[in-house]
Amino acid sequence: MNTAEKATVYGTEDLLISLCSSVTRVLNVATHSQVHYSGMVQRIGRTCLKPDIGCFVLFDGGFSGLVILNFSAQAAMELYANYLLNMGMSKDDLASSYTSDEVSNVMGELMNQVVGDFTGKVRREMQTHITQNQPKMLVLNKQVMLSVDANLDKPEARRVTFYTGNNHLFYLELAIDRTEFIKLYDFEAQEVPDADALMAQAQPLPPAPPPPAGRDDTDALLKSLGM
Repeated sequence: MNTAEKATVYGTEDLLISLCSSVTRVLNVATHSQVHYSGMVQRIGRTCLKPDIGCFVLFDGGFSGLVILNFSAQAAMELYANYLLNMGMSKDDLASSYTSDEVSNVMGELMNQVVGDFTGKVRREMQTHITQNQPKMLVLNKQVMLSVDANLDKPEARRVTFYTGNNHLFYLELAIDRTEFIKLYDFEAQEVPDADALMAQAQPLPPAPPPPAGRDDTDALLKSLGM
């Protein structure tokens, strides 16, 4: 068997699966709910922002691309509410409409965490580096479709359907330059850093307890007695 036959190749679908797992991992932890995605993926001609809330992030570096999340109002409100309730906020303090700026801010923060998780996996598993811009949110309360130009040379686009814990829908769209990663030699992917362990290491050591009162005087007396 020659080297070409042994080579492991990672393409668009592999990157898409990695991105989808980042979406479910981050949202499940952040909202304490069970987000999952369809086992089928769509090939699409272009990516678009759609109602009710569209959010997009551009990334560049080892490869270029665009990630879009299109949330229905029901999905956005469910994830928004679960996230803030999980953070300890009172239900009475939550926004009542998906058009609220607070909802957009929370959904943008969740998307930032998702793409951050994805770029970390690309660095560890693909051994390349990509950077992202800040997520851009757009509340669309009318039936309009906006195309985002990511300046890709040979774009490939995919769409995946996601379901919240209450079976509300949202969609992930990915557009990247056509590319393949070919493993040249075996290597172990770096482990995911343990944030709690790193925080603990950064904590200063507690000061040593002071000696019991009078101990110095006792030692001096024993020393003068030759003991």
